[in-house]
Amino acid sequence: MATQLAHPKTTSRMVDACSDFLKSLNSEQREKATYVYEDGERVFWYYAPLNRHGLALRDMNGEQRKLAYRMMASGLTERSYGQAAQIIDHEAILGALEIEEERITFVRDPDLYYFTVFGEPEGDGPWGWRAEGHHLSLHYSIWGDRVISGTPFFFGANPAEVRKGPKAGLRILAECEDLAVELAGSLDVGQRGKALIYDKAPDDILTYSAARASMPEEQGLAASQMSVTQREILMALITEYVTRAPQDFSEDRLASIRDQGIDGIHLAWGGAMDKSGPHYYRLHGGTFVVEFDNQQNDGNHIHSVWRDTLNDFAGDVLREHLILYHVI
Repeated sequence: MATQLAHPKTTSRMVDACSDFLKSLNSEQREKATYVYEDGERVFWYYAPLNRHGLALRDMNGEQRKLAYRMMASGLTERSYGQAAQIIDHEAILGALEIEEERITFVRDPDLYYFTVFGEPEGDGPWGWRAEGHHLSLHYSIWGDRVISGTPFFFGANPAEVRKGPKAGLRILAECEDLAVELAGSLDVGQRGKALIYDKAPDDILTYSAARASMPEEQGLAASQMSVTQREILMALITEYVTRAPQDFSEDRLASIRDQGIDGIHLAWGGAMDKSGPHYYRLHGGTFVVEFDNQQNDGNHIHSVWRDTLNDFAGDVLREHLILYHVI
């Protein structure tokens, strides 16, 4: 299989959290919250404010909401759980801002976050779970004591920086922007010429919400063309994304990236190479892809995602299992 390392601490937390959540539901709630693992619903995802399948927070009582948040926390660190909770609460800030500016587009409601379990957490086969709503999309697949996939992993924020009111100065995703800007600012003229592939930042991340991230060409400046200090910043930026996941799983992913070497990871940039205007960057090497876009709302609206071009939704692991153990 794609990884042989176990993640018993994380998988145990996920089994307990998801099982307790499901046990708290009545039959009608459970019907909304559960699918078989093989259902195509598992690979449908989106980060815009739209109606989703799954059980929404608005349809849960207080105890069930606590259990749903506990399920979400099982796939995050203490720090990234705090960010995820802020992203949910951010809907109230965005809603008030849009009313003030008379540009209401969608219902902004912290209760419109949906929780779904695929398969049987206490069974023998692969299973998974999803927590999703506007600017938050988490997807995990588990098999025994291994997390076989933790991507797509999406965090967003609008506004990226709160500029007025009680929360003025709040930047939920500051680190993934500041580290990238630091790296871009350290580049010399020749390096900048290679890294900057778009004059303007794209309207959104280019992989969007596709079930499979298609990034066939590695563009931009390779890490092999960076200085030691620049490579350290690059690795810190990669770590910022990967360590949003629980420690045993994220350490496994980081070890895999280091083992493969970072020389082939490319930094591609679009738009302003600082925070003076809309900007975009991508980190891409092999199957590892990160995208960050801060183009909308005059460069104050972040979309960021970590993806695996082969193993989003555990596609590669399950494919290898079928080849090894089944006649195709």
